[in-house]
Amino acid sequence: MDNIRAKKHLGQHFLHDDNTAQKIVDALVSKCNTVVEVGPGMGVLTKKLILKDIPSFFVVEIDPESVEYLKENIPQLTPNILEADFLKLDLSSITDSNLAIIGNFPYNISSQIMFKVLEHRNIVDEVVGMFQKEVAQRIACKPGTKAYGILSVLIQAWYNVEYLYTVSRGVFAPPPKVESGVIRVTRNKTLSLPCDEALFVKVVKAGFNQRRKTLNNSLKVLGLGTISLPEKFAKERPEQLSVADFVELTQFIENIKF
Repeated sequence: MDNIRAKKHLGQHFLHDDNTAQKIVDALVSKCNTVVEVGPGMGVLTKKLILKDIPSFFVVEIDPESVEYLKENIPQLTPNILEADFLKLDLSSITDSNLAIIGNFPYNISSQIMFKVLEHRNIVDEVVGMFQKEVAQRIACKPGTKAYGILSVLIQAWYNVEYLYTVSRGVFAPPPKVESGVIRVTRNKTLSLPCDEALFVKVVKAGFNQRRKTLNNSLKVLGLGTISLPEKFAKERPEQLSVADFVELTQFIENIKF
């Protein structure tokens, strides 16, 4: 099988630059027992990952054409190819701990991939991925910036995030219309937040869903009625709050409601 055609509906942009591929693979720092590559395409990252001393390595690919290409061109990988939609895959069926996820992630599902990581934060210790640059920056940015949002707060509550470098359009086929960014996300030491974690997520989402409003107004959707937030939060907008601030705010709301 010759090179395969990138499919727009799958958000495919195949990486073809060996140096970039090696840099992404080298960015894995955790000694995880299991590594899963999402969307291997034609296996540019895959071939380099196979050379690493990984006890258990799998690739997850939804595109049947890519699956056939990988089987023909990297036959030793065949038993470790999971032909599946990563977003629907039960990660606990692969391992119950110490998992790293890596990939040149399809732009159209990259945020959803990170939300799935959050759902499996007790399993996933590290993520190294290529994202659309704006999404990578959003995940990594700090409070007080326009890009800071729901994904920034939720990921940074349980992970340390490093924006590693920007990647030009020319290393892909076909070239995307935007630049890409590579980030590394590593599990921090927070086993659980000192608040109701489900409520924490609701508070973060409610705040940013109406980010132009002050928190005193945007969080009324949580059923606070006439109760005002503490003065330190009431007139702030969500992008001004750190993870610790959102935890404190959740604790306040939790004490009101429960």
